[in-house]
Amino acid sequence: MPHIKNALLRYRVIDKCIRNKYKPFPSKQDLREACEEALFGSIHGEHICDSTIEKDMFAMKMDHDAPIKYNRAYKGYYYEDPEFTIDDIPLTENDKSAIAFAAKTLMQFKNVDMFRQFGSAIDKIVDRINVSEDDDAAQFIQFEQALSTGGNEFLAPLLEAIKNAVWVKFDYASYQTNISKLRCVAPLLLKEYRNRWYLISFDPDKSNYITYALDRIQNLQITKDLSERPADFDADNFFKHSIGITSGQQLPDIVVFEADDVGSKYLVSQPLHHSQEIQKEAKGKTVFSMKASITEELIREFMSYAGQVKVLQPQSLIEILKKRAKAILS
Repeated sequence: MPHIKNALLRYRVIDKCIRNKYKPFPSKQDLREACEEALFGSIHGEHICDSTIEKDMFAMKMDHDAPIKYNRAYKGYYYEDPEFTIDDIPLTENDKSAIAFAAKTLMQFKNVDMFRQFGSAIDKIVDRINVSEDDDAAQFIQFEQALSTGGNEFLAPLLEAIKNAVWVKFDYASYQTNISKLRCVAPLLLKEYRNRWYLISFDPDKSNYITYALDRIQNLQITKDLSERPADFDADNFFKHSIGITSGQQLPDIVVFEADDVGSKYLVSQPLHHSQEIQKEAKGKTVFSMKASITEELIREFMSYAGQVKVLQPQSLIEILKKRAKAILS
């Protein structure tokens, strides 16, 4: 069984390499090294040989109809159908078994400090696997699904650019103008928020930190030119006072708000911010406070509670909420 699991995992790695538009036409050696690094953490050929990769590609063609072709000019492999991906093929029992095997391995490390932040993600994978073993489960349980996963292919190259401290270039269109422009920035941090990935960067032309959604990035170029990391950038504290993905540059305010019985129960079970505290409890209402920046995400959180929550301070936030409430009524 471990041999079958490894083969299925290699198929996924090979598929990812062939579809990587930033390193097109991978050679047999490229595929072997990628598989060996993914499975064993080395690239020296001690665990996987070229003939294994040949057999894997043949099996992918026979079992999964993978349109793998060899380009003599570029001396590498490609998909005849550029839209093909093995990820679109329904999982077989062997695939599920391989995932279950990997998930059980991850479970052993979920409480280790290095992986603790991923504990909920590991739990979700294991839950999904356990449910998938029950053929009738789909009738009775639904998992949350991310509606937008675009831009995930940029995670690996951007991570390397951050580690190597080099400039990156890409085309990007903001929601305000909807006009695509070439950006050249120093990448600093990748952050996920509500199943969507963002790049926090420093833009020398604007002399400011700018956040970009990965799903709106196009034509990414990783340069070889070294960038200068701003001396005042602190990844651990950049979002300390922020809710959501809005830049951590805004100074925080003391936000005080009261909620009715129902609203307060939600706010206690799912705090808006890590600094949220209960200030006073009375019959029918609870007063909370927190130290946070007035961001768009915070405003939308309060709007979502409608009449269950009343903001008491700061006055600037009260005025914003009044203005939006009037817009709704009109």
